Formats: sequence, structure tokens, C-alpha cells
Amino acid sequence: MGISGVLLLDKPADITSTAAVNQLKKLMRVAKAGHTGSLDPIATGLLPVCFGSATKAASFFLHADKTYWACIRLGETTSTGDRQGNVIEKKTVAASVRKIRKAVHSFEGEFEQIPPMYSAVKHKGAPLYKYARQGIDIKRKARKVKVHSIRLLKVDGDSIEIELTCSRGFYVRVLAEDIGELLDCGGHVQALRRLGVGQLQVDDSFTIPQIEELETLQERRSLLIPCDQTLTHLPKINLSFDAAFYLCRGQTVRASNLPSQGIVRLYEDTVGFLGFGTSLGDGRVAPKRLFHTSNNTQKQVW
Repeated sequence: MGISGVLLLDKPADITSTAAVNQLKKLMRVAKAGHTGSLDPIATGLLPVCFGSATKAASFFLHADKTYWACIRLGETTSTGDRQGNVIEKKTVAASVRKIRKAVHSFEGEFEQIPPMYSAVKHKGAPLYKYARQGIDIKRKARKVKVHSIRLLKVDGDSIEIELTCSRGFYVRVLAEDIGELLDCGGHVQALRRLGVGQLQVDDSFTIPQIEELETLQERRSLLIPCDQTLTHLPKINLSFDAAFYLCRGQTVRASNLPSQGIVRLYEDTVGFLGFGTSLGDGRVAPKRLFHTSNNTQKQVW
């Protein structure tokens, strides 16, 4: 029997996001699953994993804001921007706590950031990290990012701890390097933990050992959440019966309370969750990813 839903995984350190998903596929006995935006191997924390038809919604998690806790080691620059890389430069850390705090808070707001070479950003169909491993440096375009909030939590010798909430596409490894450069000592990420994705929190997630402890497949699958309930950062729009009828046949329809732009969750009272649409900015919404269509006879009510 097929399953559909999202599991909130607390990813362990020192494995890739893909490896974590493969472990879950075995535990859930499913063939179709995917993560919603990879975490670095050194990182732990919240990784929503989609199963079955919920994989249609995986890309929408990428647009959500993310919250991270990070430990940054000052005084050392590495080849990858984190502790897995080789140390390429060492400097004495002479900055005061006040200067460190000022440097950290200077990154609050909107600015441009260049993705690191050790990243999954694609160049000619291949991720940048593959070029980096061959010693090839590719020119990257700066991307506009935003740090909504950032706090200095602790200063312990040459290590600092921070917490930040940021927009999609933000690299904490680059932030660590930029803070180190601003303090004229270099820096890299020593440890990283994702605390939140949109409205989802790591406190509601499960570790792989916790899932393994559940004795039955039914218990494991009961941890899944309907995908629309995990994307509550997207506006909820209710459609009339007639509008839903035409939308599920691929047509653009009118709806009330639409945002000026962006992805929305679409519902109809009889059917419930229909899927996702794109607000066109003129009172109309176009289908984007639907879970109910004119060919979906199992739950068709029209």
C-alpha cells in the first residue's frame, strides 16, 4: 500500500542528506522519497523528508526561511569553510567580545552572498563541489539573501556560537568566513544545527534511532504528517466548488484573499486539500502542483 506524507527527521552529523533519506526508505519500506533541501554532512537538525506523492511538494520547502545554530571557530580558515576542510591559514584572534558582537550583527538585513565552491549549486549540470574536488574554481554569481535576525549567544576562547534566521539559499559557511574576514582572523563552521524550516521546529522531529525503536511498520508510518500541514508558511486559499472543478482540469481560476504573488495552498470544502497554485497578482490562481486532477478517480467528487 502506498504512503504519502512528510517525516520530520533530526539528521545526524557526518552523513549526507541523501544517505539519511536512504536509511528512512528502508525503515518505511518505500521506494519513493526525497529530502527538501540538503544539509551539509557536518550539520545536524531538521530535515523534512517527503514520501510518496508528497515528493511533489519537496521544492516548496526550499522557499521557506531557515533557522540555524552555529559554532564558528575564529582564527582558522579552511578549504571548505567548515571543519571537514584542510586548514589553509591561521591567525591570532585579537578581537574583543564587543567587536565580535558588532561584526556578527552587521550581517543582519539584505545583502549579496557568493555561493561556496563546496556546494550543490549546479554549473553545466554538475554540482560545484565536484569541480572543487578537482581543484577547479568556477566563477559564481552573487545571490541576494537576507538575514532576518542574528544573535551572538556565546564567546568561548576562539569559538563563538550564533543563532540566525535567514532566507533561502543562504550559506552559513560563507557567513563564518565573512565574519572571520571582518575580524581579520579568518573563521570556519565547527558545528551546525538547523532548528527550523518555515513554521516547523526541530523539537518536533525524530532521530533515526528513535524511528528504529518502533516495532511495527504502522507505528513508523504514523509519524508522517500530511504535506500541506508542514507548509503552513504558504497562504491557505479556499476555492468554491466550481473554481476547484476547473482548477483540477488545469485551468486558471478566480479566488479571494490571494497574495500579490507566490505559491499558495489550495482547498475546497468537499475534497479538502487540492494542491498548490501560483497567485498571478490579478485575483486569479494557476495550478502548480495538484494532488487531485480530472483523472484522479479515486477521490473525484465531481
